Amino acid sequence: MSSVRQLTSISSQAALEVVAAAQRAAEASGQRSAIAVVDAAGQLCAFARMDGAAIQAGQIAQDKAYTAAGFGMPTAQWHDLLAQDAPMAAGAPTGIARFIPFGGGLPLVVDGQVVGGVGVSGGHWTEDVKVAEAGAAALA
Repeated sequence: MSSVRQLTSISSQAALEVVAAAQRAAEASGQRSAIAVVDAAGQLCAFARMDGAAIQAGQIAQDKAYTAAGFGMPTAQWHDLLAQDAPMAAGAPTGIARFIPFGGGLPLVVDGQVVGGVGVSGGHWTEDVKVAEAGAAALA
């Protein structure tokens, strides 16, 4: 049994590329967004808040990225999970720090491993998902 494990994580350059791709998608759709990329440990690697994006969007984007990376699943999936599980619905939103249960956060996966997360805030969550998907596609 090893007492050490290695964590594969997104590079700072790749994180910047994800933000840039997401920002291009937001601009193309006319959305003013905040875009955050965290590494596999949930630490902020890259961030942009476009001119005109709400101030609160910055924190929401970071928390979406953190939630997606930490759980290894898109934040949009939480709505259905919480709707089907009353105890989880009662505890998760207030009991898990930085937890965001609506769309706009995606895990960043390379070779089957979560290496980080991207979070977008600025539009309706369905629009945020599209911008996040454009950012995540930069890793492909």
